[in-house]
Amino acid sequence: MKPTIHDVARRAGVSISTVSRVMNTPQMVGKSKRLRVLEAIEALKYQPNAFARGLIYKKSFTLGLLIPDIESMYYAGMIRGMQDACIKLGYSLMICNTDRNKERLLAYIDNFHEKQVDGIVFASDAMLPEYYRKLTDCKIPTVLVSTHSEEYSLPCIEIDDEAASYDAVKFLIGLGHRDIGMIGFRHDNSISGPPRYAGFIRAITEFGLPDNTSKVSYANYRFNHAYAATHDLLTSYPELTALFCVSDEFAMGAISYLKDRNILVPGQISIIGFDNVRMAGMFIPKLTTVAQPIYQLGYRAAEKLHELITTGRVEIRREILEHQLMIRESTRER
Repeated sequence: MKPTIHDVARRAGVSISTVSRVMNTPQMVGKSKRLRVLEAIEALKYQPNAFARGLIYKKSFTLGLLIPDIESMYYAGMIRGMQDACIKLGYSLMICNTDRNKERLLAYIDNFHEKQVDGIVFASDAMLPEYYRKLTDCKIPTVLVSTHSEEYSLPCIEIDDEAASYDAVKFLIGLGHRDIGMIGFRHDNSISGPPRYAGFIRAITEFGLPDNTSKVSYANYRFNHAYAATHDLLTSYPELTALFCVSDEFAMGAISYLKDRNILVPGQISIIGFDNVRMAGMFIPKLTTVAQPIYQLGYRAAEKLHELITTGRVEIRREILEHQLMIRESTRER
C-alpha cells in the first residue's frame, strides 16, 4: 500500500504534526527530528497527498495562466519564467490557451474556479468588463502581465511599450534613415498596438519626419500576416529604407517577403523587431530588436501573484521592467 503520513511518523518516532512541520516549515523543527523525518520520507518514498494538503491549508498550490497564443515564441519564454518561479514557490502551473476567444477565456476562468486555483496570471489581452466581473465573482486573485488596466485596480507587470518603440525608431533615425515604415498590430484587438504606434509617431515627429505618419501597415500577429502587410506597405511606399516591426515574428515575415523579391536586408532595407525571442539571434540575418525581459516578466508575475495571495496586497501595483536594444545584423547606416 502507498505509505501515509502515519507511516512516516511511526518510522521516525515523532508525531504526525512534526512530520507536517518538516514538510512545510522545516526551520521550526530541531535538526535531529528533522533528519529522522527526512530519512523516513526517503526510505518509504512518501509523497504528500495534494488534495488532503489543500483541505488542510485551504489552498490548491496551483496557479492558472491565461495566454492568447500558445504557439507564439514570445509566450514560451514567459511560461518558462513563470514555471521556474512556481517551482521555487511551491506551486503547480495550469496553462490555458484562449486563442483570443472571449467565450473560451470566460470558460477557462470557470474551470480555474472549479479546480480552486489560488490565483491567475492574465497575459497580454485587454481586461474587458466581462472578464473582470467573472474574476471578481469567483474571488480569484489576479495579476496582469504584458498588459495593464486603466479601469480596474489590478496588479500588473510589463514594459513601457511606447518608450521602447520610440527607442527603436530613434535608433533607425540615428542610422540616417528618413523613410521609415511600420508593421503594427491592429489597434482594435491588441493591448500593445496603440502604445507601440504612439512611440513610432513620437519619434518621427520629434525628429522632423511627419511624412512617415501614414507609412504604416497592420497585421494580425502571425508571420504570414506580416508578409502580406509588408507587400502592401512597400507597394504604396517603395522608397522606404527601414521598417520598424512590432514583433520579431513580424520582422521575420517582412524579411522573408523582401528575400523573395531579392531585396537585401540590411543592404537595401533595415529591419528592427521587438521582443528578442530566442529565434531572433538564430534568424538570418540576426535580428536587431527591442529586447523585452520575457523570462523575468513571467517570473515576476508569479512572484507578484504569490505576494497577492499570501498578503492580500502588492507593494508595487504597476511594475515596469526595463527594455534594451539588441543591435545585430538586420540594420545598418544609411
